[in-house]
Amino acid sequence: MNFDRKDHSNIRLLDLYKRLLMPRMIEEKMLILLRQGKVSKWFSGIGQEAISVGITNALDKDEYILPMHRNLGVFTSRDIPLHRLFSQWQGKKSGFTKGRDRSFHFGTQEFNIIGMISHLGPQMGVADGIALANKLKKNGKVTAVFTGEGATSEGDFHEALNIAAVWDLPVLFVIENNGYGLSTPTNEQYRCENLADKGIGYGMESHIIDGNNILEVYNKILELKSSLAINPRPILLEFKTFRMRGHEEASGTKYVPQELMDEWAKKDPVSNFKDYLINIGVLSEELDAELKSVIKKEIDKHWAITQAEPDFEADLFDELNDVYKHYDFELVEPSSEVENIRVIDAISSSLKQSMERHENLVIMGQDVAEYGGAFKITEGFVEAFGKERVRNTPICESAIVSAANGLSINGYKAIVEMQFADFVSSGFNPIVNLLAKQHYRWGEKADVVVRMPCGGGTQAGPFHSQTNEAWFTKTPGLKVVYPAFPFDAKGLLNTAINDPNPVLYFEHKQLYRSVYQDVPKNYYTIPFGKASVIKEGVDVTIISFGAGVHWALETLTKNPEIKADLIDLRSLQPLDTETIFTSIKKTGRCIILQEDTVFGGISSDISALIMENCFEYLDAPVKRVGSLESPIPFVKALEDQYLPKERFENVLQEVLAY
Repeated sequence: MNFDRKDHSNIRLLDLYKRLLMPRMIEEKMLILLRQGKVSKWFSGIGQEAISVGITNALDKDEYILPMHRNLGVFTSRDIPLHRLFSQWQGKKSGFTKGRDRSFHFGTQEFNIIGMISHLGPQMGVADGIALANKLKKNGKVTAVFTGEGATSEGDFHEALNIAAVWDLPVLFVIENNGYGLSTPTNEQYRCENLADKGIGYGMESHIIDGNNILEVYNKILELKSSLAINPRPILLEFKTFRMRGHEEASGTKYVPQELMDEWAKKDPVSNFKDYLINIGVLSEELDAELKSVIKKEIDKHWAITQAEPDFEADLFDELNDVYKHYDFELVEPSSEVENIRVIDAISSSLKQSMERHENLVIMGQDVAEYGGAFKITEGFVEAFGKERVRNTPICESAIVSAANGLSINGYKAIVEMQFADFVSSGFNPIVNLLAKQHYRWGEKADVVVRMPCGGGTQAGPFHSQTNEAWFTKTPGLKVVYPAFPFDAKGLLNTAINDPNPVLYFEHKQLYRSVYQDVPKNYYTIPFGKASVIKEGVDVTIISFGAGVHWALETLTKNPEIKADLIDLRSLQPLDTETIFTSIKKTGRCIILQEDTVFGGISSDISALIMENCFEYLDAPVKRVGSLESPIPFVKALEDQYLPKERFENVLQEVLAY
């Protein structure tokens, strides 16, 4: 192995060696503790330490790194106190996730490290967002994100590289090619000779680096970092390396040919660097023994601190109150000066006023820039706010949602427009596994609004007409809003943008240009979790949201003899159960109208809540009305049959006659 010290001092070389030793010696202790049953699980990075240590030490302390399981050297090189790492692995309360997630599934703003989730790929999109924030700040900072060769087959990998290339984002995409994805060898994972070749398809610079040579890693990153400060761009780095242990310890390594193990054992990054330092007179056997003794004492000391920490005691209040970041809602009253506008105008007004109010707000989505979006809601925004903040995206919903999360991590607010709510399925994973869980897992906000043009009635067929709010109302950590009127659309969207938690904001397409209302011209807010009582009566409680509110209004207009409480939920998560229960106790009857299919929809949960909390007040069974249990069709006759609008009146009469 050839080492090039360049002009690095002896002190620098020794520091790199000590930083290589630290993760290796921690791992050796963890493997002993694992055999003793004192550690539950371990993902080994033995044989790969040079990559983590070399990259981390070449970057500035305030530059974000997004590591994976086998990158202990990232954490130790950022000088995280060892007892905090040990407490994290042991599920202690002083760990970074308070016992809520294991191993390296965490982030820490204190040390500018953003950990992975088990789905691997999305963190590359997060890196894009962090890098975009750096580029908007013009601070010259670099972001490094790690992945294994296995995750390069994931769609998120390709989406993230494409975005970074198109936007010239200063990201180092680090591939640790260690030969196996669990037990699957590389020749069963991809056909190109080198993964670095994949950069060609994205017009991206790429390099192949010996991942077991600490100086080659360190020198190359220093060189690239200096270059990126002048010419921001993404770079794909393939590090050839090998993991000397199993995927995790229970897996073993029987699937690896022994000759391959023997070959890579000769390339051990620690022992080879040690020999080099001894050969050039920087290190001696005596000094090496002394360094190892000091490190061992530090490891043992911090392990003792973790062991002395009391066993975890569950706290129900903490658990439930850490799902969302605390948000002190700021009520901004509407002015008396109004204009008669449509839902679509109200949304556009909110976005414009919010962009003026929050200079760190970025809007992203397909065709949202010069074209103004599929529904022209952001028309004129590029002229007003510039392409830096109003960004057209490639068709890659998953990586864009992940990038929005990265923007939030690095100090920005993000709005992502799904061109149609149906397309959110392509971005489902980062919404429910990154955005929704992030604050609960490690206390970091996810300041992202996902706009969801949705709903039927426009004969747009099964891929442009779904109203899929139930996919998200059941996911703890998300907030879900669904206005039916222009006034609510503006005020609730303003609140969604202010709220540091992830919000799914549903906009019914059929209401865009058909519903008018006098709406205040000024900026104002409406709190989440407060339903609107549209009509009051004593006969029955009608609960709905979105287009269903207007269908209910039409029905009541046709049947003036029915005196109903008509509740427009507006906010589905959080849900205003107080208004619902108060109404039920008054009327004794309830019907819930939703556009979604009935089974598994939010009406089912509302019905259950009513039965559990208001059973003694009911004079009739709670009825649910929704669309047919089929995908939404295209032809008008079929769509009319599918939607519940016409069936609602009959069921309402049944409830009243019970």
